[in-house]
Amino acid sequence: MTTRFSEFYAKTVVPKLQKEFNYQNVNQVPKVTKVTLNMGLGEGKSEPKVLDAAVGELSAITGQKAVITKARRSIAAFKLREGNSIGATVTLRRKKMEYFLDKLINIVLPRVRDFRGVSPKAFDGRGNYTLGIREHIIFPEVDYDKIDKIKGLNVTIVTTAKTDEEARFLLAQLGMPFKKSAAH
Repeated sequence: MTTRFSEFYAKTVVPKLQKEFNYQNVNQVPKVTKVTLNMGLGEGKSEPKVLDAAVGELSAITGQKAVITKARRSIAAFKLREGNSIGATVTLRRKKMEYFLDKLINIVLPRVRDFRGVSPKAFDGRGNYTLGIREHIIFPEVDYDKIDKIKGLNVTIVTTAKTDEEARFLLAQLGMPFKKSAAH
């Protein structure tokens, strides 16, 4: 069974990418390989309940169990010791990734108040895109009455694109609502 997202990618996006970038082979066409959601919680080292809530909320948002991230090294300025729990993360692949991207693009981002589009500059130079979300309550799975604190999270979309231009075109074709720059 194919998802709505993968069907749209195969029938609509692949031909447009082949035409735009002159790919000879369908396997050259960039695709999204994984999506990682990360919630950094500095106060997690002193309050374990905050971490448990973050894991539960990320798991509800993605439909996959989140894992707690630990500090790799000690940083005295942040009163951080190696091994302290400092956040939660989830990596989505295949169908769960497709369902999440479909929901993010078509349901979640349009719910943001005064939304004018996501920044077209948040690419890393290798075709990967990171989107910062200030309030995790924009996801329909998060019960507003049960949260103790509004948290932000990062969504990183990893693609097989070689350049940022290819990745931007790919995500735009998939429906990512990029801001229109003032130059155009």
